[in-house]
Amino acid sequence: MKLAVTILLSSVAALLVLGMVMLYSSRMTQNGAHYLTTQLTWCALGLVAFVMAASVDYVLLRRLAWPLFGLAVVLLVLVLVPGIGLKINHARRWLGNQSFRLQPSELAKLALIVTLAWYGERFQRQMGTFGKGIVVPGLFIAVVLALVFKEPDVGTTMLLASVAGAMLLVAGARWKFILPPALTALVALGIFLWHDPMRSRRIFSWLDLEATKEGVGFQAYQAMLAFGSGGWFGLGLGNSRQKLGFIPEHHTDFILSVIGEELGLVATLFVVLAFVVIVLCGLFVSLNSRDAFGLLLGSGITFLIGLQAFINIGVVTSALPNKGLPLPFISYGGSNLLIMLTCVGLLVSVARRGRVPLRQPANPFEAEPASALPAT
Repeated sequence: MKLAVTILLSSVAALLVLGMVMLYSSRMTQNGAHYLTTQLTWCALGLVAFVMAASVDYVLLRRLAWPLFGLAVVLLVLVLVPGIGLKINHARRWLGNQSFRLQPSELAKLALIVTLAWYGERFQRQMGTFGKGIVVPGLFIAVVLALVFKEPDVGTTMLLASVAGAMLLVAGARWKFILPPALTALVALGIFLWHDPMRSRRIFSWLDLEATKEGVGFQAYQAMLAFGSGGWFGLGLGNSRQKLGFIPEHHTDFILSVIGEELGLVATLFVVLAFVVIVLCGLFVSLNSRDAFGLLLGSGITFLIGLQAFINIGVVTSALPNKGLPLPFISYGGSNLLIMLTCVGLLVSVARRGRVPLRQPANPFEAEPASALPAT
């Protein structure tokens, strides 16, 4: 377990450092160190949250599951209220003002995972039934998904739906009960995308990027040019040309393209490998947790980090249609960074109290409870 935690933290630390360096490189010609300073502030808050989450016993979250869920729902409702939620680019996803913004959907990710972990442990013997395994958890999952979808934030909605479905399977829900509502949701999503001009254009652009490179597909096409010009070892730190107004949001959703252009394919593969390692370590920690709550909490966090990274990398490399999801630990975004570091802290907490100890006791008798020692 100690090796898994060490590798996990080393991978996260490496991604954080790379993110800070690339954030400054991607914005230095437009805003100097402004974005870097803001991200460092959020990173400091995230590290405090990480230490707190890693230090306390994760089972305390059982008592906080529903209060945390209620807080997330209230914030998701408030963000939709005109005059309270900030409307940027036709979407209401933030609370605060132009200088300080908080994204409630990030808190909703963690709140939903904690609540599903509590529910899965509480009703683990009944998760194989349709009522307890699908209907009841489906109700509070639907509340969160509906509010996030209303913002609108289709990418986060799909991410949370995938994480929730995976957690239900781990908790013991049956495939035959999950598939019908999942297929129904996919059909409904397809109908929505078909009747939404902006998102349908993104789909068609993804299918024929060359034909839309001057319009809807401009961002994705420029990202591909960035990867191509970077080659194996890149043009050098700070030498990206595509970041000079060619790739919109190059410091957030598309920061991987700047990494590919400046540091090359080697650095891009390092990022992919780091996330693979994080997922493997997270799964190892989850499988060796001391109880069902730790298993579900750890696996939910691991699915969240892994799927969000997979979607972001897929979008930037044009393997998936364009969706606005940040790359964990690297993209600019304070709310996401804060929640991601908190999630890593919770993984460490699960590992510290797992079935495999972080360290072996010096005295072999310390590993045995007093009742197991032979009578004298």
